[in-house]
Amino acid sequence: MDKPFVYGMSVEGKNFTDRIRETAHLKKDFIYGMNVILISPRRMGKTSLVKKVKSEIDDPKLKVVMMDIYDCRSEYEFLNRFAETIFEQTDSKAERILENVKEFLSRVSPKVSFSPGPGMAFSLSLGITPKNYSPQDILNLPEIIATKKGIRIVICIDEFQQIGEFDDSLTVQKRMRGVWQHQQNVSYCLFGSKKHLMTKIFQSQRMPFYQFGEVNELGCIPTKDWTVYIQKRFMDSGQKISQRFAEKICETVDNYSSYVQQLAWDVMAETGREVTEKDFDNGYEALLAQNSSFFTEQIRGLSTYQMNFIRAICKGYHDNFGSREVQDGFPMGSKSNIDKIKKALIDREIIDVAGNRTVLADSVFQHWFTREFMSKVGDIAQYV
Repeated sequence: MDKPFVYGMSVEGKNFTDRIRETAHLKKDFIYGMNVILISPRRMGKTSLVKKVKSEIDDPKLKVVMMDIYDCRSEYEFLNRFAETIFEQTDSKAERILENVKEFLSRVSPKVSFSPGPGMAFSLSLGITPKNYSPQDILNLPEIIATKKGIRIVICIDEFQQIGEFDDSLTVQKRMRGVWQHQQNVSYCLFGSKKHLMTKIFQSQRMPFYQFGEVNELGCIPTKDWTVYIQKRFMDSGQKISQRFAEKICETVDNYSSYVQQLAWDVMAETGREVTEKDFDNGYEALLAQNSSFFTEQIRGLSTYQMNFIRAICKGYHDNFGSREVQDGFPMGSKSNIDKIKKALIDREIIDVAGNRTVLADSVFQHWFTREFMSKVGDIAQYV
């Protein structure tokens, strides 16, 4: 039986909700070879959107390649992933892939491993090192392949902010930009889950990737579109949810895609025939309980001043944290210390800055934190 709601992973097919305008726009970017950068908070469905667009590309001369570099820790780990994925996703037969490797990267000895199962999936290992190929050679590989085969390639790289963690990252980024900006038959879709790092890479004038492509900030799916989806999923499962409760699910989690799906499922799991107030409350409690250990780990090791910064936001303060009014209720030390607190919490993805307002990055975290640390004074020593 199909899952009525999917969360914690990218979604495809009928689990993909709305994004009609964004899908159409990104599809045109792919077709016309525009470089595009997707920036948004976590849990907004960036990966699902890219997969949706890839599934709608039916031109055999346009190859869409998707890779995730979350676990890449160095430039050459990235280069191996980059080349291997391009070979694997621009052809379908292992024999032809090996022929392509021999033609385009003759100085490596590729290894192919097969996974047992109906599809006999395979993976390619190239062993690219500085001794056999330079970074520029590998970065220009897709352009060489596309030109020789008479195709166009769109390369979609998830968790792209990871390049900021490489040794001598600025040099690595300069090399990438220096090669990629001259390619005529290859375009790039770059996105990641850490908004502040992606923003730094692509929107700072001092960084190599500044103005590399069209920057799209992915917003929330509107409540009216979510409610149609939620009500249909309940109906398909033989249950009923009113528009009021469907809207309440969205509003409770600020329309964050993954949380909407999770809370909708938690409410459904508590419901008999039709959602009641008690069913909703029980689903909400389940949502908080499921995320509690993760949130506890997020705040582990925070100082009392850092905890006070979060408490001030929960209380409704979003700027002027050094003012007497804020400091009287939530001491944080000097202005320079407040700046350090702010940077540390941004780096940990606990807070986000939107214009002049500092907010918590995760609406469910805010619900949990408010309950744990705002409704009662409490002793936070167990967390810090």
